[in-house]
Amino acid sequence: MMEIAYVCDHMIHIIDTDHPWDVYSINSGHTEVISCLEWDQSGSRLLSADGEGQIKCWGMTEHLVNSWECTQSSSVDGDPIIALSWLHNGVKLALHVEKSGSTNFGEKFSWVKFSPSLTLFGGKPMEGWLAVTVSGLVSLCRLRGRVALADIAFTSGGNIVVAATDGRSSSPVQFYKVCVSVVNEKCRIDTELLPSLFMGCTTDPGRRDKYPAVTHLKFLTRKNSEQVLLCASSQMGSIVECWSLRKEGLPVNNIFQHRSPVVAEKQPMILKWRILSVACGYVILSPTSRNIALRCLWLMIILLFSGLALAFHDGSIQILHRLSLHTMGVFYGSSGSSQRVGEEPAVKRQRAGGPTLHFRALQFSWTSLALVGVDNHGKNTHLRHLLFLLEYCMVTGYDWWDVLLHAQPSMVHNLLEKLHEEYMRQNQVLSTRIVAVKASLCKLSSATAARACDFHAKLLLIAISSTLKSLLRPHVLNTPDKSPGDRVSEICAKNTDTDIDKVMINLKTEEFVLDGPPLQSLQQLIQWVGDFVLYLLANLPNQGSIVRPGFGFLQDGASLGMLREMLVMIRIWGLLKPGCLPIYTATSDNQDSMFLLFCLLTKLWLCSGDESHPQDPDETLIDECCLLPSQLLVPSKDWLPINDGVITKIQSKHQLRLQFGKPYTLPGVNPNAQVEVFRSPASRRMDHLRCLHLGISPTEDSKACTRCGCVTMLRSPNKTSAMRQWEQRWIMNCLCGGCVHRNRCEIRG
Repeated sequence: MMEIAYVCDHMIHIIDTDHPWDVYSINSGHTEVISCLEWDQSGSRLLSADGEGQIKCWGMTEHLVNSWECTQSSSVDGDPIIALSWLHNGVKLALHVEKSGSTNFGEKFSWVKFSPSLTLFGGKPMEGWLAVTVSGLVSLCRLRGRVALADIAFTSGGNIVVAATDGRSSSPVQFYKVCVSVVNEKCRIDTELLPSLFMGCTTDPGRRDKYPAVTHLKFLTRKNSEQVLLCASSQMGSIVECWSLRKEGLPVNNIFQHRSPVVAEKQPMILKWRILSVACGYVILSPTSRNIALRCLWLMIILLFSGLALAFHDGSIQILHRLSLHTMGVFYGSSGSSQRVGEEPAVKRQRAGGPTLHFRALQFSWTSLALVGVDNHGKNTHLRHLLFLLEYCMVTGYDWWDVLLHAQPSMVHNLLEKLHEEYMRQNQVLSTRIVAVKASLCKLSSATAARACDFHAKLLLIAISSTLKSLLRPHVLNTPDKSPGDRVSEICAKNTDTDIDKVMINLKTEEFVLDGPPLQSLQQLIQWVGDFVLYLLANLPNQGSIVRPGFGFLQDGASLGMLREMLVMIRIWGLLKPGCLPIYTATSDNQDSMFLLFCLLTKLWLCSGDESHPQDPDETLIDECCLLPSQLLVPSKDWLPINDGVITKIQSKHQLRLQFGKPYTLPGVNPNAQVEVFRSPASRRMDHLRCLHLGISPTEDSKACTRCGCVTMLRSPNKTSAMRQWEQRWIMNCLCGGCVHRNRCEIRG
């Protein structure tokens, strides 16, 4: 999940990118102005620091994005914090753009050897944070001096690099290597001075006094300590310089070369900062002041979009290449217009009268396909290789919300096909995550909304299947290599009999023996499986078009086989505890509903046995399914949760101007029109994770996923271990997948 935090009057405000109008405010308790905010890698914790030297760590309460509490704090009384960072956990994934056409994920993405900043016993990374104060309290050098700007980066060897300056362009920018260790349960910090640099503008006699103040100091990324960006400003303009740390040979005098053959053969190497590029002329677009008005926030891993964003006091944003600093595009916030290289120069554009809105903070998304800005009035404001980026999000676990912003409805079908083809060539360890990606893609187009229903149902089906199989226990300790759940799958796959009782004979019923309470508590999940099978079979004759939900299961042999396995397990458990069986409303008292459904389901499963050449259901099966509504009452299905986020409104490519506290609705457009046909006619609320009906006006507090809209009760009504196990799966994440270590829920009481 992508979250944004900003500060106003000692209050910390947190928003989710898909619902930017919903603001969650925290009374920080800071007595001075908050100077630093820093998210951790998971997005579930936030650091805040102020001008009094106080640092607070905020964490989610019960994994809810709108409920936060201060979990830890530290302070350096009277010493303002100017830089703050979490310690690195040693995880780094390299993305090889040049191999984007490869069919193997292992060639596109690879894990890079990167040591944690601080390790525990056995090399486990230790959590913590590092702060730099105005007085350089990290003991950056023996002679401590005033530090006005600082930034922190990490090296692959586990060291920390700190860049610091006193704010004057005539002073050197100092770099320090910081090594953190734990000795006798106490933290030890060792520092070493690295090569420093002077800004290029100060060495030029013509510009020596033109830019007196250094206003911004940033490493290109936190994981790249060898490239840094500096910005110096004045009332007349600004200049940005990009520097790189390189190894260079040290010239040796001929006298030493003759006296020492070793020196002559191997030239000594030193580290030296070299300037790569400078950008300054573009800032003078109008007679007004053009000072850069924010910290330049960089992407952790710069992908295909190799740019950085600069915001100016006239309200414009310029996108520059990260190394050459060439202008790639300009956005004018006041008018909502944009300009690319080669278009009409911005100096010819008319400026609006009155106070100018300008951006105070910018942040790129993980894949750099979305740019979020907050201006001085508190308002919100924005290709290829989408497939490559979706694969990247699948492998890393990053949220793919910003990639969906660029997927137009006409592209959805092709993206789904290509994504499926690429995935089938892999080892298929991300089976659940790819289903979640497909479900979110299908919601972008009304033509594929039915497939979104299918993918959402498949996610729930996989989760229920794994939960039910996990309840099986071997009847002896000396078990074979296969678990009871694997044996159930193997026997059901080999036995093609349509009689459910004959399939049960081949199973060891001792492994299915469970106490009554666990089985009874899982009845709502078992009921969902039974209702889902009945719905699929009853609607088989109506599947003449791909528009209707359930079409994707007709030729999905794996999912149909999974349903067969669960029906067999439910049948056995029903012998032990009849109360756990699914309840059907039959027209005949002697109707064996499960026997009938298993028979028809097996026939449909046999038609889809060969996924490469699936067969259409024969006329006999279709006729039998046509009779189902006259034998059993077919339940209505609440297929798709409602999602009212930005992702459903931004597909028109029109600029959206959002305001905190006011949900945005497209004029004359029902944002949920494409899914209303797939919802039950009654306005009942569903607990989508517990498969319970909450009624028209539920009294229980609930939480809703900020991505897919799934609603579930905040407090558990169950006390059995089996249902608790099911609910534990959804404490930190939702059924829709996405970032597996992040919560996606907000309270909706």
